[in-house]
Amino acid sequence: MKRPEPNEAATYYSHYINLVPEGDIVDTLEKQLEETSSFLSEISEEKSLERYAPDKWSLRELLKHINDTERIFVFRALWFARGFTSPLPGFDQEIAVKGAGADQLSWASQVEEFRSIRFSTVAFFRGLPKEAWDRSGIASDNPFTVRALAYIAAGHVQHHADVIRNRYLATAAD
Repeated sequence: MKRPEPNEAATYYSHYINLVPEGDIVDTLEKQLEETSSFLSEISEEKSLERYAPDKWSLRELLKHINDTERIFVFRALWFARGFTSPLPGFDQEIAVKGAGADQLSWASQVEEFRSIRFSTVAFFRGLPKEAWDRSGIASDNPFTVRALAYIAAGHVQHHADVIRNRYLATAAD
């Protein structure tokens, strides 16, 4: 399968798409499942409540954001892949994080939630008919193809795994 073209998603999302390595996107999503789950499982419950700056999310809030956002990307892909044409609304991550109560949920439960969501994501994309990958629609007033949403989902997780390594965990080594 070819990588998404620049016109398959808003320019903002090119950062996520560019983080995805060459190769089959479903295989990449599946590989990320094990790599990211393993990485997240090494973080302690105590550490998961930390913020790298006072005005930033805790690690638990960040993981809840990752989980919620993957659900949104896959719902959009489902909507467009099945041929629905109604535009979908935007998603305000700040409202979602404030309403999630992530710091009251255990880190382990959220890591397990990530695994469950990603299993579902992989199953969804693996089961798509070939013609569905090119279908498109509007969400947040921006065009998306189903293919772009698969890449965005993978790139979003990679982006935040890098943030965790470079901002949240780097301070522990300093």
